[in-house]
Parts: sequence; structure tokens; C-alpha cells
Amino acid sequence: MGLKSALSKPFAAIAVWQINKWKNNAVGAQNKILKKLIEAAKETAFGKDHSFTKIKNYTDFKKQVSVRDYEGLKPYIDRVVAGEEDVLWKGKPLYFAKTSGTTSGVKYIPLSKESMPEHIKAARNAILTYINETGKADFVNGKMIFLQGSPTLTLKHGINVGRLSGIVAHHVPAYLQKNRLPSYETNCIEDWEQKVDAIVDETIKEDMTLISGIPPWVQMYFDKLSEKSGGKKIAEIFKNFSLFIYGGVNFEPYRAKIEQSIGKKIDSIETYPASEGFIAYQDSQKDKGLLLLANAGIFYEFIPTDEYYNENPTRLSLGEIKLDTNYALILNTNAGLWGYSIGDTIKFVSKNPYKIIVTGRIKHFISAFGEHVIGEEVEHALLSVANDERIEITEFTVAPQVSPKEGLPYHEWFIEFSTAPKDLIAFSKKVDEALQKKNIYYFDLIEGSILQPLIIRTLQKDAFVNYMKSEGKLGGQNKVPRLSNDRKLADELEKYIV
Repeated sequence: MGLKSALSKPFAAIAVWQINKWKNNAVGAQNKILKKLIEAAKETAFGKDHSFTKIKNYTDFKKQVSVRDYEGLKPYIDRVVAGEEDVLWKGKPLYFAKTSGTTSGVKYIPLSKESMPEHIKAARNAILTYINETGKADFVNGKMIFLQGSPTLTLKHGINVGRLSGIVAHHVPAYLQKNRLPSYETNCIEDWEQKVDAIVDETIKEDMTLISGIPPWVQMYFDKLSEKSGGKKIAEIFKNFSLFIYGGVNFEPYRAKIEQSIGKKIDSIETYPASEGFIAYQDSQKDKGLLLLANAGIFYEFIPTDEYYNENPTRLSLGEIKLDTNYALILNTNAGLWGYSIGDTIKFVSKNPYKIIVTGRIKHFISAFGEHVIGEEVEHALLSVANDERIEITEFTVAPQVSPKEGLPYHEWFIEFSTAPKDLIAFSKKVDEALQKKNIYYFDLIEGSILQPLIIRTLQKDAFVNYMKSEGKLGGQNKVPRLSNDRKLADELEKYIV
């Protein structure tokens, strides 16, 4: 056992002891955070506009602060971006995390000197809880790779701007820097395909023990490694590779192909980081629930998804939630986001401790006919059948076809298969039946002959990669939406149909 792995175990034990202190009283931790946030921001422009000095509890807070998305908060953010101080949070942000918005164009998410350390601590603790639970620490002696955006930053009115993953690269602890790949120069390559090629060249002969990234882009890295090595499995190339850390998308649609590429079962840790805050991570190999970080500078609110578009939806604090209910996630952060709808939907799978799974995006659904099908439902329907029949999926998305040339409307599925079904019609029928079982409204529409059963379009190899490249969204934190309620993505994908 190396020195780093030996030292990591007592370090991990201390970290878990600290985590358990708030984990066992998460509601109390949340109440304290709300008070701290209100106190810290009461003299800001937002705090004055929303009478923070009058807020004594969560009930008062809901009266003063409405729920809003980026567009709703944009007038304040524009002032921050222009260089004004004390607008949403005290002083100026440390960074702006630059993200792509569908309606807002480029979004600038503030990161403060209080919020930035929480991102780093959460990423560190995800690994330390794994070490503490499993006793496995040898991987810290090998090389680690974090597939991420460029760390190159630009200045905007004196504030550094970049992608979150690139910003985080500047805060990797010194004791990990010697183990970390790729090199800074390679990380700065903007073209994703060139970057992955360079990463392959740098890492193929190294002792890689930990690999981290968004699953579809990790798969691209694995494919290029295998190609360069003459078809070897990843486990043959990296004999000590033992831990995969991922986030950003649901892993299940990618699991079969990634595990096949690796060539052996390895442990994995799911994380839930966002530019707005590090929200949760998997703290146990014994279950897939993600521990909600109730003591990380964020006060959470939850709106039942079926009320989200109501004029006055129900807003709940952590102590009021129910299990197995879909909620839209609302954040109030120590970087100055208030009543902020992040756009994700989650479901609690445990209250002791509070653990969640991510179920989709509030705007990624299909309800062209009132069915309100969500990401969790389409993923379950497809994967339950694909796994039974040993069909491998590379990527997929679903859109409504409201005005077909003939026949009833239907849900159109665009799927890139790694291993295609022998009988696509039979496969489609089983997937449709599985979706009907998950969504009663969809079942009623099929039964009532309002919709015909779903239709699958098989796409060419690398269809989604080529589409993302054409949109300038290849790699980094970019993801293909599982569901669209319009035809914009579907129409673009039609050119890739086999």
C-alpha cells in the first residue's frame, strides 16, 4: 500500500464523521442554512427588494421570494455581469460559470468565495465516503483522469468566466495534481475530438486507476483507446482501473456499452454537480440513491411536478417531502440564486438519510396530447426491454409526431443501437407496452385510439455525435435531451435515419 492510500483511510474516516453530524439532522441543517443565507444577503439589492429583514422563517421566505428560472433572475444577473457589487450576494462573484441556455442564450451562473469550496469539498467527499465504506484506496496511488471542459478562463468586468468543469480544474488539491491527467495544455484544446485524441495519446501507456466524466464522452474516450490499442478492452489497457465516477446524465442507458468496453465490472460513484451547486452524490455502493447535501450552502425547495406550471404551486422544504413523488428542484444558494428553478426533477427514495434520484428535466417531457411522459418513464420502458433481450443502446431521444402523413399521431423514437434487435417491430411493441404500464395517460390515449403505438427510427452509427458536432455541442457538459415536446431535434435527426 502506498503512502497516499494509507493516509486516505483515516482522512476518509474523519470526513464521514463530519458528514454524519449533519446527515442525521438534515432538516435542522437546512433551517440553519436558510437563516444564514437571509442574514448574509439582507443588504444586497435583491435582499432589499424582497424585504429580507422581515423574513423570520420559511413561511415568510415564500411570501417574499417567488420561484423563477434564469430568465426571471436575469435582470439581477445582468447587473452582476456588468460589474455591480452587492446585487444578489455580497460583493462580486469569484467566477461566472458559463452555460448554454435554450431560451436565454449564454447563461452566467455566479460562483462566490463561499460556494466554490462546496463544489470541491463535495467532489472530495464522494471519493472519501467510498474509501471509508469499501476500504479500497489503492486507486489514489495511480493516475486519475477527469474528462472536462477547457480550464481557459476569460475576464468579464474583472471576473473570471469559464465552464464549471474548467473552473474546478483550477482548484484540484495539490496532493492530486501529480496524479492527474491530462496535461494542462491538452485540457485547453477546445475541439473535443482533437482533445480526446490527445488525451488518448497521453494516457494509453499510463497506470490509469480512476476515470471520471459524463458517460457518452467517456464512451468516446474508451472507443478511441480501444481503436488505438488494436481492439483491446479498457481493463486490458489499464489493468488497475478500478473506479468510475460519472454524472450529468442517467448512467443506465450507457451502462451496458460502457461495461462491455471496460471488459469487467468495476465500482462506480454517481454524482450530481451543477453550475448552480453540487447537489448530491452516491455515498454507498449498496444502493443507487444520492445523498442530498443538506449542509453545503444551498437551501432546497421542492414543487410537485404536476403543480409546477400552476400560478401558485405548492412549495415544500426538506422536512415536508414525500417519498416516490416527482419534484421540481428549487435552489437558494450562497452565490445569490434565489427561488431558482434549476430545471431538474428528482424523486426521494429515502428519508433516513435523505436520498434522491434524478428523474429528468422539467421542460423535457412529451405532453402533446396530455400524456406528460417524462424521462424516467421512457428510459425505464426502453431499458427494461433492451436488457431482457440483450440489446445495446448507444443513444436515443423521443419526440411527438403530431401530423403524420397517414394514420394516427404517435411518439417517434430515434435510437442509435450498438446491438440492434432482430425484429424491430416486435421490439417496438414491447417498449410501447412497457411505457403504457409506466404512464396511465399514455395507456388511455393508446386504448382510446388517440395515438397509435410508438414508432422507432434506427439511426446510423455516430448519428448523435455527428449531430452534436454540427450544433457545436460536442463534448464537455453538453447532453442530448431524452425528450422534446416539439420537432426541432427530431427534424435534424431525420437525415441520420438508416
